[in-house]
Amino acid sequence: MPSDLHVTVPYLLSFVMADPLKMAMVSIENNLSPPETLQKLSESLTSLLPLLSQLADIIPRDALLWKLKLLKSGAAYANSRLHAVQAEVLFLASGKDNLLPSGEEADRLFKALKNCRVRYFKENGHTLLLEDGVNLLSVIKGANMYRRGRQRDFVTDYLPPTLSEFKKTFDEDHKLFHLALSPVMMSTLTNGKIVRGLAGIPDQGPVLFVGYHALMGIELSPLYEEFLREKNTIVRGMAHPMLFGSKYETSRQESSRFDTVSMYGGLPVTPINMYRLFERNQYVLLYPGGAREALHRKGEEYKLFWPDQPEFVRMAARFGVTVVPFGFVGEDDILEVAFLILLLFL
Repeated sequence: MPSDLHVTVPYLLSFVMADPLKMAMVSIENNLSPPETLQKLSESLTSLLPLLSQLADIIPRDALLWKLKLLKSGAAYANSRLHAVQAEVLFLASGKDNLLPSGEEADRLFKALKNCRVRYFKENGHTLLLEDGVNLLSVIKGANMYRRGRQRDFVTDYLPPTLSEFKKTFDEDHKLFHLALSPVMMSTLTNGKIVRGLAGIPDQGPVLFVGYHALMGIELSPLYEEFLREKNTIVRGMAHPMLFGSKYETSRQESSRFDTVSMYGGLPVTPINMYRLFERNQYVLLYPGGAREALHRKGEEYKLFWPDQPEFVRMAARFGVTVVPFGFVGEDDILEVAFLILLLFL
């Protein structure tokens, strides 16, 4: 490697490794006006350039060659022992990694490691964790990989969403969705008066919300948001265990709505999980109709698919739980209108 070429390597790598715009956007606030955002972006990009020229001094030519040899021998050693790894592994791969074949490596490790899960970011580059919009803790929580002890415990391992996670979910990702739904929530006071908002909901648990699933469960996001905004409370939703496993995941698995459910308190519906939540005076959300109700067919709108003898009643009575029945009106109608509009455009 000629010495004069080595001086230019940091600049070349800077364009290969990452998206400079996403890196510059990390430190810029979301509530700025367009002119202010443009000014901050320009300043941030300008501040990155002097750092690139210093890479040649930080990584001299001989040191770079030594690191490449070390990487080659280390990779050979690790690859020969992948079959023996028993630990849980969360692999983050980039779709626009121009330096390393991250996608192909995710495919390989997903097959080679016994307990490997992947989260694939198709719009991000090599320096994934330095780019805007990627929060490592959020990814770990969404994949249900965070735990405090040797065994995963969905009740005690749960970490509530941070303020930044809440803003990203409801003020950015789901903003247009909630604007289209325009949900209005009503509750009933102890005197029977119906009021707008959640004033009729007890301020302390244990509380069990038992309700009807709208089509595709589209009521969940507005429900979580309203309880966080008005009650500053997480509702722990009981869901099918399939949503929290990796059986149907792939080596190019992107973050999905299932990850969001986990971030906002979802956990497998089991008697022991419900028992422990009641024991801790939690707000618990239960849909006795389950997935069948959320995937109801045409003509089955607002039809209940509940078992004849719901098993939650006896446990709720034991803990003196306040049971709050609830329902939704209008979601199926909105989806029908949306499908009609989509067909018109197609």
